[in-house]
Amino acid sequence: MKVCIGLGNPGRKYENTRHNAGFMVMDRLADLCKVSFDQEKFSAYFAKTKIQNEDVILLKPTTFMNNSGFALRQCMDFYKISTHDVLVIYDDVDLPVGKIRLRQKGSAGGHNGIKSIIQCIFTNEFDRIRVGVGKDPQIDMIHWVLGKFKEEESPLLQEAIEQSAQAAYYSLTHSFMDTMNQYNKK
Repeated sequence: MKVCIGLGNPGRKYENTRHNAGFMVMDRLADLCKVSFDQEKFSAYFAKTKIQNEDVILLKPTTFMNNSGFALRQCMDFYKISTHDVLVIYDDVDLPVGKIRLRQKGSAGGHNGIKSIIQCIFTNEFDRIRVGVGKDPQIDMIHWVLGKFKEEESPLLQEAIEQSAQAAYYSLTHSFMDTMNQYNKK
């Protein structure tokens, strides 16, 4: 069994904000998996599917970004899921809009959602897809990540969402090392 969790904040107020890039990817991944987030379970919007005889859970936490780890921990405990079967998708201000980066471990890098996950699952060794949202040194970080994307960023954002969702889907039937080789473009 595998779990893919996209990080973001619930509610209309946060739709299409930079911090919700993980949710945007999860919505596209749900489309690829032909499921919808029609349930709430484990403090998250929840969908379950099967891909090549592997059970796959998709999560979008309703706990708000800073407590994302609680939703993941609940799901992992219920289904007895190993950290090796977790994929986390989230926004990254250190990557420009349109870029994605896949990694198998790393620090939180100042990302509160990732800090929460590391605290709740007791490791920083989990697969992750980082979606670039850029940064503007003229705007403080909180306002930046809770702000909407600029209209001219939309094509780059859509490409990053598509690439991230495709990479996540690919990772469900291939090793993450193979997925990184396929999707980490220079």
